[in-house]
Amino acid sequence: MTAYQLLQMLGYAFNLVGLLVCIGGLTLARRQRHRLLGYGLAVLGFLIATAPLLAQLFGLVEPVPVGAVPPP
Repeated sequence: MTAYQLLQMLGYAFNLVGLLVCIGGLTLARRQRHRLLGYGLAVLGFLIATAPLLAQLFGLVEPVPVGAVPPP
């Protein structure tokens, strides 16, 4: 299994966890006392959710070309 295939499989998990962390951070940010912590958690959740895309964007994982034939 290539890193690209692993990233595709884990993409849904990253999105779900990132969404939950982001919602938790925004909920926490509603309180004046924890506003900065809440916004920080929201940004962290966004980064978790976009981690698969950012890994491809920065070249950490090479996508497989469409229509590529695997070696025999």
